Amino acid sequence: MTIPLPLVYDLDPDDIAASMTELGEPGYRTDQLLHALYVDLVSSAEEITTFSKSLRGNLAERYSFSHLDPVLSLDSTDGHTTKTLFKLPDGDAIEAVLMRYRDRSTLCISTQAGCAMGCVFCATGQMGFKGNLTRGQIVEQVVYYARRMQTEGKRPTNIVMMGMGEPFHNYDATLDAIDLLNHPEAMNLGARRFTVSTVGLVPAIRRFTSEDRQVNLAVSLHAATDEARTAMLPVNARYPLGELIPACRDYVQKTG
Repeated sequence: MTIPLPLVYDLDPDDIAASMTELGEPGYRTDQLLHALYVDLVSSAEEITTFSKSLRGNLAERYSFSHLDPVLSLDSTDGHTTKTLFKLPDGDAIEAVLMRYRDRSTLCISTQAGCAMGCVFCATGQMGFKGNLTRGQIVEQVVYYARRMQTEGKRPTNIVMMGMGEPFHNYDATLDAIDLLNHPEAMNLGARRFTVSTVGLVPAIRRFTSEDRQVNLAVSLHAATDEARTAMLPVNARYPLGELIPACRDYVQKTG
């Protein structure tokens, strides 16, 4: 397996600024690169026409502009939903989905390849855990669909971390991806446009609450008793409803 170059979407604005400094470029290049990546939605360094040929070459030598290979894409019969299968550099695969509604366009994004939660009704859970995605690999799913929608004169309005994997099992990368997509110099999606869906990892919900974010929280409940819920979601044996529901109430109370 060929080891890919570092993914450019793994860089936050501070990382980009540091990289430009290393290359001897002025500070305004940081904003130009962010604009190229998240507004112009370029797919290669060569497309950044505001940069000199030498700078484009330096970026192409340092960074990959894609770690996701879209190997299969399926559309629903009504044309409102598109599901894409991506192959990762290590050979694992993930899915992401675009759902078009009258007043919004929602992306369902993966945060892991496979999943360790083992929920009995979930095909991903039965796969087992393959690996965590990086911040950039999460972000790139959004950028991929944003490019497709750009040709329609539209853009994603809502992002749901509800694809493959348990987002809170990959907490740092998931929230770092949201922070980058929320950044005013990047995609500038409002915090309320994001939803993190969890099977109920209580310590992560408590951490999420303590960070005082305005990101939406969704919990896959599926049953109202511990006996029934544990039969479907093994994680409930560790974090039963008596712990989960108070954690959710505290989140709602703090964030509204």
